[in-house]
Amino acid sequence: MATRLSVITTRTGDTGTTGLGDGSRIDKDAPRIAAMGDVDELNSTIGVLRAEPLPHAIDMLLGRVQNDLFDMGAELCIPGHAAVNNDHVLYLEEALAEHNAKLGKLEEFILPGGTRPAALAHVARTICRRAERAVITLNRSEAVNAPVIQYLNRLSDLCFVLARVLNGAADKPDVLWGR
Repeated sequence: MATRLSVITTRTGDTGTTGLGDGSRIDKDAPRIAAMGDVDELNSTIGVLRAEPLPHAIDMLLGRVQNDLFDMGAELCIPGHAAVNNDHVLYLEEALAEHNAKLGKLEEFILPGGTRPAALAHVARTICRRAERAVITLNRSEAVNAPVIQYLNRLSDLCFVLARVLNGAADKPDVLWGR
């Protein structure tokens, strides 16, 4: 994608519409824009998580995820464009298996918390679930590339596992649900 922004304030959105990557304009509250916004918020939240001290391998993983999410945003911005594919989903599945293998058996529900990085991973997980719901809503009216939905589903699972890994790396126990 060669388009670069040199002017940020265009005033073209002052009437409640926004431009898509194909040049068309849609309402700012359209399902496509909601999905794009949730994916963007997720990417920003992962950026906040990456501002924390993290193990190098997790930081690198999250860096790749941020780039994938940016590509996903571009895909959502250009109807008919595909940027996320099965290889992206497979990468997350492999990372999920690798990090989950380091953890003990899960015997109780976990509450968000522990260390700040783990808590931020839980926030990313919940935003990811919202982004997934927004993309599914969009898919009801306009076809969405299946790997986009799959990617978000795997990423929310990965965020949960990374929260546990981050607590473990800090020698801090997960916060267990106490009925």
